Amino acid sequence: MDKIRNFCIIAHIDHGKSTLADRLLEYTKTIEVTQGQMLDDMDLEQERGITIKSHAIQMQYEGYMLNLIDTPGHVDFSYEVSRSIAACEGAILVVDATQGVQAQTISNLYMAIDHDLEIIPVINKIDMPAAMPDEVEDEIIELLGCKREEIIRASGRTGEGVEDILKAVVERIPAPHGDPKQPLQALIFDSVFNSFRGIIAYFKIQNGVIRKGDKVKFFSTGMEYIADEVGVLKMDMVPRQELGTGEVGYIISGIKDAKEVKVGDTITHVANPCLKAIEGFQEVKPMVFAGVYPIDPADYENLRASLEKLQLNDASLTFQPESSVALGFGFRCGFLGLLHMEIIQERLDREFNMDVITTVPNVSYMVYDKQGESKEVHNPSGLPDATMIDHIDEPYIKATIITDANYIGGIMKLCLDKRGELINQEYVSGNRVELHFYIPLGEIVIDFYDKLKSISKGYASFDYHIDSFRPSKLAKLDILLNGEPVDALSTLTHNDNAVTFGRRMCEKLKELIPRQQFDIAIQAAIGSKIIARETIKCVRKDVTAKCYGGDVSRKRKLLEKQKKGKKRMKQIGNVEVPQKAFLAVLKLD
Repeated sequence: MDKIRNFCIIAHIDHGKSTLADRLLEYTKTIEVTQGQMLDDMDLEQERGITIKSHAIQMQYEGYMLNLIDTPGHVDFSYEVSRSIAACEGAILVVDATQGVQAQTISNLYMAIDHDLEIIPVINKIDMPAAMPDEVEDEIIELLGCKREEIIRASGRTGEGVEDILKAVVERIPAPHGDPKQPLQALIFDSVFNSFRGIIAYFKIQNGVIRKGDKVKFFSTGMEYIADEVGVLKMDMVPRQELGTGEVGYIISGIKDAKEVKVGDTITHVANPCLKAIEGFQEVKPMVFAGVYPIDPADYENLRASLEKLQLNDASLTFQPESSVALGFGFRCGFLGLLHMEIIQERLDREFNMDVITTVPNVSYMVYDKQGESKEVHNPSGLPDATMIDHIDEPYIKATIITDANYIGGIMKLCLDKRGELINQEYVSGNRVELHFYIPLGEIVIDFYDKLKSISKGYASFDYHIDSFRPSKLAKLDILLNGEPVDALSTLTHNDNAVTFGRRMCEKLKELIPRQQFDIAIQAAIGSKIIARETIKCVRKDVTAKCYGGDVSRKRKLLEKQKKGKKRMKQIGNVEVPQKAFLAVLKLD
């Protein structure tokens, strides 16, 4: 056990974690030569240049066994980071020499400190012309309170400083502590689905030993299995006869049902079980909710199976069945943010060939009725009647924005327009400012991040966590087509924004819904009060073309006949809302 080191790499988006991980693998001869990002093996990760999944891999260095977990940097995937941290004793904190400490650096660091991890600070990209290593060192010292000589300067591109990092991992990170003689206790921190071998669970052993052929059980589900194969994770999975305390590895036991493996569960022996499960990580709290519906209703069961397999790979996805008048049967999914939602949609399409429609994203609200009872509502259609509601509480977040002092004005205006309250602002170092705001989560769900990036020319970094629920004046905005509400387009919005939002929705839908044989009225309503209306004129034939000369009553007769036909058509006609219209609502600027 003294020769084992378990560590992860944490950093803000784009600070070079995965590139640095590749250099470590090359230096320890785990792989020969890299072709681009080795650990980011998903097509989506390589196209977008981001890490979506955390990846575990084992390296050998001077007789030591190093288990490295590369983690994502984006705020939407922070749950992946929290799980990786639970399986480690130390963390390499990577900071970009050209950008310095960013919001996500700080939040990931606090997560690691909460788990008592040993932190090794590394300044990356020091070979860049715009690098400012001395200023960044000052920031890290202020943040961590470490000594200047403890900070390692490195470059993921040239490989400079890689040996120093490996030495620091061996010297500074403690060996895992546990007792090989105790009953088996292993924490599952990730799992993947393989269509040939079933579900493969990745774990870290806290106490005891696991051998091939052992009879094991999963603590929370109580299900029992035989360990068909156990082994360690290199570039491929390498089978072993047994794994000891402190090691990170995988288990294959022919599990076919996705519901039987829970991330954060404990594996133990059937014959000699441990008394209690390992304190895992907190339950995931989805922030953004949206309906996901199959375009073809016959694909409903396939969509359920696809979501279950995705949930194995990404434990932060939650879903439950729901139905909608306009879209049929589907699922209400909970995501950690908009990027997470977009990635899940892409993965459903690429990995499972599922064509889906996603409704307008919204957040969960607490609704209190006149009797003083409360219920959580994720969907505007789940709201009780307006006469029954006493008040509605909406979730507020505490946001941290780190930016250049030149952009403070625009960012403040953006946050205040989104009903934000400034808590405080402080200068971090030189020209950089840290702003703290309380902002309603519902306001940042749709386009906040994009606007922040454009105002700050990409220089602002943003991180948030849920603060509390507060009472708010919210209204349910319904969209009616010919008097029929389209439930997939209804949203909960603040009273002050309702009229302008309703008007913009109607104008947008007028552009997108094709003309029919009859007039279509598009209305935005709050309760029974119509606040905006647009009309799509019907396509009509010129029935009076054959009348030349003669009395006007001949023309009138033909027009009246046409009018009656249009009226009859309107009563039986229904309006198809194209997929573009649902997407357009998300992009209302």
